[in-house]
Amino acid sequence: MPRWLPRAMVVALALFAAFQLASWAFHQLIGLLINILIAFFLALAVEPAVDRMAARGVRRGPATGLVFLAVTVVAAGFFTLLGSMLADQIVTMVENFPSYLDAVIRWINRTFRTRLSRLEIQQSLLRSDWLQKYLKNSASGVLDVSATVLGGLFQLLTVLLFSFYFAADGPRLRRALCSVLPPNRQAEVLRAWELAVAKTGGYLYSRALMALISGVAHFVLLEVLGVPYAPALAIWVGIVSQFIPTIGTYLAGALPILLAFTVNPWYAVWVLAFVVIYQQFENYLLQPRITARTVDIHPAVAFGSVVAGTALLGAVGALVAIPATATLQAFLGAYVKRYDVTDDPRVHGRRRRGGGPHTPVAERLRRAVRALRRR
Repeated sequence: MPRWLPRAMVVALALFAAFQLASWAFHQLIGLLINILIAFFLALAVEPAVDRMAARGVRRGPATGLVFLAVTVVAAGFFTLLGSMLADQIVTMVENFPSYLDAVIRWINRTFRTRLSRLEIQQSLLRSDWLQKYLKNSASGVLDVSATVLGGLFQLLTVLLFSFYFAADGPRLRRALCSVLPPNRQAEVLRAWELAVAKTGGYLYSRALMALISGVAHFVLLEVLGVPYAPALAIWVGIVSQFIPTIGTYLAGALPILLAFTVNPWYAVWVLAFVVIYQQFENYLLQPRITARTVDIHPAVAFGSVVAGTALLGAVGALVAIPATATLQAFLGAYVKRYDVTDDPRVHGRRRRGGGPHTPVAERLRRAVRALRRR
């Protein structure tokens, strides 16, 4: 046996054990790493506001606290309005459920010539086996729901804590990162960080502006139609349609359409038509003008980045995909050399007209022969 073989086997086993340990640790810490990623992008989004307050003499710690307090108040107000609206609607539906049930039973009796009654249906439902099983499963699942809620609150607090430290200690974090890099790499890292702050903050503020415009437009429509809870529905449409990628528009429009249907079925049609028309107006006129200087990426690239982010990190990847793609595009654009585009009709999307210099020789000969024949 060669003398190096035992040592090589020991080294190989040690490397394999280290790889297994690192893989186990990574899978155990994947939740924490995702929370840190969310906190990092949230800190990048609020850092421009913190920098403005710090430039006016406010310390970064209190400035970061004020910004997060404002965000918390806005989020609490949104969920309070939405919760009150849903609670009132649930109470109204519960109060009117007997009349709805009586109307359905009368229609069934007239249509199918039956003799159903609400009392018989209620007694059969109360005595059914599936209802008792459902109640037992719901009672046993209360602890699971409570654990899920507590886990979600802990993750939210973790994200807020890390994002607060990232935003408040941004300069110190950049100094610590640059201290382990050579001078020629420090400028590139700082430039990438600056682009990430600009693109993430621009994405957030442009989406907030479009959410405000969308909310005002839908509030006017719902108020004119007399749909209940118009302010809460307008806030719901504005926020959900802008901050949930790809499917946010459909989720946002479903709730006002449903409530409009309870008032008048034709109102639901009007709301649906307005949602579709406004979405086209936003995609082709409003969004390009607002995001041209902040998050200037092609819609196909944005859609592909959202799909890729969802496949990699789920909902978190969908949220951070667009600002991350915009940052990468801006960073690569600063180092990719560009040239003037030739004045060719194929590049500018124009059809060739006349016998210009780009017309093939055979085509020009055919045109000359046709001209001689006409003579």
